[in-house]
Amino acid sequence: MPASQPRSRARDRNNVLNRAEFLSLNQPLKGNQEGRSSSRKQSGQAGAAGAQNTNPKERRQSQQLPEEDCMQLNPSFKGIAFNSLLAIDICMSKRLGVCANRASSWGGARSMINLLGITGHGIPWIAGTLICLVKSSTLAGQEVLMNLLLALLLDIMIVAGLQKLAKRKGPYDITPGLLDYLTMDTYAFPAGHASRVAMLSKFFLNHLVLAIPLRILLVLWALCVGFSRVMIGRHHITDVLSGFVFGYLQFRLVELIWMSSNTCQMLISIW
Repeated sequence: MPASQPRSRARDRNNVLNRAEFLSLNQPLKGNQEGRSSSRKQSGQAGAAGAQNTNPKERRQSQQLPEEDCMQLNPSFKGIAFNSLLAIDICMSKRLGVCANRASSWGGARSMINLLGITGHGIPWIAGTLICLVKSSTLAGQEVLMNLLLALLLDIMIVAGLQKLAKRKGPYDITPGLLDYLTMDTYAFPAGHASRVAMLSKFFLNHLVLAIPLRILLVLWALCVGFSRVMIGRHHITDVLSGFVFGYLQFRLVELIWMSSNTCQMLISIW
């Protein structure tokens, strides 16, 4: 036994791991383990506190996210058809916007197309109707002009209301002009010029005696004004088509609430 003790001591001395610089390798990392365990406890407590602090609404939303993702990944047939038609409408409208800016293929004709659009603007038509109403001396003429003025005012209010509801922007980022701001025609859907010219052409065809060439020119004028708004990049094709539909419906509305000659004379006398 006494001989074995010196041998074991000699072995311990010769062992490299028993040196002072290597003692930390032989001992368990108590501090690191305690730090890790404390950090795990703190993170667990923080996670529990965060789970307690979350609102029930957020929990519901987190639970509903997979379902919403599944619904977005599996749209209905109506959604696919609507998005496809919308993409076609935007693509075709941008292709037909040949006068959207000076750098476009028909950029040199932009001023002429804008002039054609002014012929369907509400402000010139309202001003012209008021001038004709002042100069008119017949009861039939005053009746027609008063109802035309009513139709123009209804067109501005209805189109402005629909545009505020839809808030659809045009295919190109074009700032509306001063006349557009006056008539609150700042959005794309529906096209105000298209609804106005459709209503006016139908109104004149019903209440004015025109020759066949003039009737054809009136219809062509309405079509040209409507699609000129697509050429300058102000509206989509569907905006113009919907404008034609709304213009016809406005004409039918004016026909239903048509003011008689006596009513028109009373309003003129008040004015």
